[in-house]
Amino acid sequence: MARTKEFDPEAALRAALELFWRRGYEATSMTDLVEHLGIGRASIYATFGNKHELYLKALDRYTETRDSHLLRELSQPGPALPAVRAVVRRFAAEAHSDDHRAKGCFVTNTAAELSAHDTAANRRVEASWDRIETVLCSALIRAQAQDELPADRDPRGLARMLLVLMQGLRVVGKASDDPGRVRDAAEHALRLLD
Repeated sequence: MARTKEFDPEAALRAALELFWRRGYEATSMTDLVEHLGIGRASIYATFGNKHELYLKALDRYTETRDSHLLRELSQPGPALPAVRAVVRRFAAEAHSDDHRAKGCFVTNTAAELSAHDTAANRRVEASWDRIETVLCSALIRAQAQDELPADRDPRGLARMLLVLMQGLRVVGKASDDPGRVRDAAEHALRLLD
């Protein structure tokens, strides 16, 4: 007879995500995970696989949550350009928040720490960036169709620029003591939408 789990796998995955997000992959040991999750090593392996597999599951959970939130923000009926501006400004504001400065963006952190040598992690980072770029591009195409964005603007190129800007805001916001640096960069980039 199979034993029932004595822990909530969803709660354990959320706890692992928080630990990896705060400390990174390399700085998080299996011992750290056992202590932080409050479950045995054998239960972690049986439920999630090894540390790398658990990290990828945590990254998947993060991107599912964050990317779907962004999709909802940018897919609302009505004017699209104000929503794009609001998202970029939110990224700038969050980039300098205490919580972000402590943890950063999990996708950006993964890109910096693992993408160069971890194919599975890099695929997930690229997939998240592709989704964000597509959602931004769709919103900008809608903005153009609604005469909010000039017809001579390239929605795909602007979406790529905004994606790179937003990821850069995450990096600079985590490291810089000057909140004006990310805010000013965001505002100057948004002028390209005028």
